[in-house]
Order: sequence, then C-alpha cells, then structure tokens
Amino acid sequence: MTASSARSASRIDEPLPLPREITFSGTAETTLDSTAQLMGRITAQLGSQLSHVGLDGRRHAEADPAPALVLVGHGSRNPATLATVKVLRERIRELRPGLNVRLGHIEIDEPLLPDTLAGLAAEGTAEAVLVPLLLSRGFHVKHDLPAAAGAAALRTRIAEPLGEHPLLIEALYDRLVEAGWPGERQMTERIRRGSGVVLAAAGSRDPESAAGTRRIAGQLAERLGVPVVAAYACAAAPAVPAAVRALAARGRHRVAIASCFTAPGRFAAATTQAAPWIA
Repeated sequence: MTASSARSASRIDEPLPLPREITFSGTAETTLDSTAQLMGRITAQLGSQLSHVGLDGRRHAEADPAPALVLVGHGSRNPATLATVKVLRERIRELRPGLNVRLGHIEIDEPLLPDTLAGLAAEGTAEAVLVPLLLSRGFHVKHDLPAAAGAAALRTRIAEPLGEHPLLIEALYDRLVEAGWPGERQMTERIRRGSGVVLAAAGSRDPESAAGTRRIAGQLAERLGVPVVAAYACAAAPAVPAAVRALAARGRHRVAIASCFTAPGRFAAATTQAAPWIA
C-alpha cells in the first residue's frame, strides 16, 4: 500500500459534513477501467454519507423503517457505464447489508429514476434517499432530480453530489500515480517545474457547477504541488485541448489528464484521448 493509499484508508470512517438535502412528500463479473476505479474509491464517501442520513443498514421500528437508497446515475450508451454503476451498487450493499439499495438513471439507461421510485412506492416503501452519482451541482442536480422526487408517490430526500471532498482528491491523486505520475518519492523539483494537470469534467452551463469543478482543481493542485486547470468536454470553457495548450505556454510540457467522471463514457473517452502524456 502506498503512503497516499494508507492516508485514504485511514480517513474512510471520518465523518463527512451533513449533506444538504431537498425533501419532498408525495402520495456478471466486471473489469473496471481507470475511470471506473475512481468510482470505486469514492464508494467510501457514499458509505460515510449514509450514516449522516440514518442509513446504517439496521431495520428501525415498524413505525420508522429505514429509507431505501437510490443511486442516481446519468445514463450512457456506453455499456461500461451501467456495468460500473452496478458494481458500485453491489459494493454499497456489502457496506450496508440491511439496506434496500436501488439504481435509477436520469436518461438512456434503465431503470429510469421515475420508474425506480414508482416501483419502491408500489412495494410499500415510505421513503427514499437519492444520492446523485455526479460530481457537481449542475442542471441534473438542481432540476431533474427535484422534478422526479416531487412527482414520486413516496417521501424523498436528495443528498449532495459527490464532489469537493478530500477522499475524491486522494482518489484522483492515486489514479494519476497508477497512470505514471511521479509519486512522492519520485517527484523532484525539476519534474514539478515542468509538469501540470488538466482536470477534465463533463461541463455544464450552470456557473455553480463550473465553480465546483474549479474548487476541485484547486484542491488537487495543492495536493500535487503543480498547476491544475479545470477543463470540460462540453458546454463550458476551456476545452481540454485548450487547457493543455495553456499549460504548455507556461512551460508545463508534461501534462497529465485527471479524469473527473464517475464512470466510463463518451466524454471520459474523448478527454483521455487529448492527453499529451498520461491520463
């Protein structure tokens, strides 16, 4: 185990800040790629969040049954995306064996979120906690999830997205090291002066989403000791190639791409293809 991995493991059980919530009331074995491994590492964060919303895996009194947990994925035409999210679901079930853990998707993949919520209501489930498998507060978190929750025939709560947490920064760092970034013992001042990182995210027209991605980039820059520029696959600027050029113009010719996606997909593949060094 590397020093960074040990630090990550030691913090798994540390409490997280209570996630902001929106509350509504209504009547096969898979090999993960590098982006999927990032999703696996931040599973620990989900486990910590569950304790803050009372999802400890134990059945409560009959009058107050434990809510169901709904992992909300974006959805993708890439089959590896759904496979990755299913692996995450099984890992959460291992962490909380008494908890009813379901999947719901915003689009494309089945089951869609409204269908998952309708199924829970039909089974007699009174409450569900929705955990968006997203890394920033964009349109889906602010509009799509509240709309689905408000239309559901059961009580719902929406947890915050997964970004801006030290465990995410450590996961990004570990992935870079696995891809070839110099670890703490290998990093020298000469290498540091010529290196930089592009934090590649999906992108959103929502300024709050971009601000969150920039904060993650700032935290990763502090962890690495090199400049980290946030860049996007769509809907926001700069694009990944432009961010790579900007770093090169500053004398940073060893540029790595840190893929900030929760699962493989079209955007993740496109951003890693733009990597001049490692991704």
